[in-house]
Amino acid sequence: MISINNVSKIYPNGTVALNGINIEIHKGEFVFFVGSSGAGKSTLVKMLLKEENPTSGSISVDGVVINSLKRRQIPYYRRKLGVVFQDFRLLPDKTVAENIAFAMHVVEASRREIARQVPRVLSVVGLGDKANVFPGQLSGGEQQRVSLARAIVNNPSLLIADEPTGNLDPDTAWEIMKLLKEINQRGTTIIMATHARDIVNYMRQRVVTLERGRIVRDQERGGYGIED
Repeated sequence: MISINNVSKIYPNGTVALNGINIEIHKGEFVFFVGSSGAGKSTLVKMLLKEENPTSGSISVDGVVINSLKRRQIPYYRRKLGVVFQDFRLLPDKTVAENIAFAMHVVEASRREIARQVPRVLSVVGLGDKANVFPGQLSGGEQQRVSLARAIVNNPSLLIADEPTGNLDPDTAWEIMKLLKEINQRGTTIIMATHARDIVNYMRQRVVTLERGRIVRDQERGGYGIED
């Protein structure tokens, strides 16, 4: 599904963010990107979101080489992705239902489809009774659940989560991870960048460890710094 071939990223100031990265990710996998700050995982996530381009190498998603996409093609590519951020990025002046519906408006879904899908995904994340509430009235964990519902409402084949538990207390973080695991078990490929050592060690999914822009470990059913 995802092929990252010999990708390097060097910024104009000479900083090497990535150095010859090669990764193959198959449909339905759950993959953690881990490493210390500055290791390169955030740069890799930004490239998958088409927010950054590699200096060299290529990235393909579902057979499309995304680093060669034209500017006008980028929004259409992003429609196929679900994205969950650490800071939620909800629209404060829209209700929970409106935030999720907005993601469907972007892909030109019909009113009938929106009316059907929004309650369904709110039920999936356990917020069926919060449709008409505004984000500011929710806890951090509830806001992240809304973010997750928004990410999956268009049935993406790939969900990218960038530090999704970073602003949450431990109990709430585990609730979010349970939801992500359930979404993955339904067939969605998930890539998650995180510093959460305990979560990575408990989940025992594939773990790609980056250090100074290079992959130093790639383990099936791995852990944060755990050797097979």
